[in-house]
Amino acid sequence: MTKEYLNVILADADEGNLILLERILQDFKIPSKIKTFTTSNQLMDYLRQNIMVEEVLFMDYRIPGKTCLDCLSEIKSNPKFDHLTTIIYSENLSAAEEEEIFVAGTNVLMKKPDNYKDMKKSVTDIISVTWQYHTAGLNKNNFIMKV
Repeated sequence: MTKEYLNVILADADEGNLILLERILQDFKIPSKIKTFTTSNQLMDYLRQNIMVEEVLFMDYRIPGKTCLDCLSEIKSNPKFDHLTTIIYSENLSAAEEEEIFVAGTNVLMKKPDNYKDMKKSVTDIISVTWQYHTAGLNKNNFIMKV
């Protein structure tokens, strides 16, 4: 089966971050269908109700509503989401927070760059590896990355 696009979810309360991520994904050579949410409660309601599961989730660590860690726990405990690659990002995290995020099961932890060029590089690197996992049928459960 040839995959023509990635289904991507962006979850962030900051509209500027959502626009920036959407623009980067739209410029990328791999087409994406993008859904956006501004609270974790909206995100989790969507995931629970939706039959089709997206393949990539970018979520701000400090998103309002249910905590990021609670969302990860719910996502990772449901086999429906086994193929969902989770990317958690934030401007600054302590070492303890980083460890909690990985223990909760995220695939990628991204330190949010403070400029467009570096953000585009980070997102491009993440999507490239994610695309390889999805198109080659690799075991995503072994996929962990820190950018």
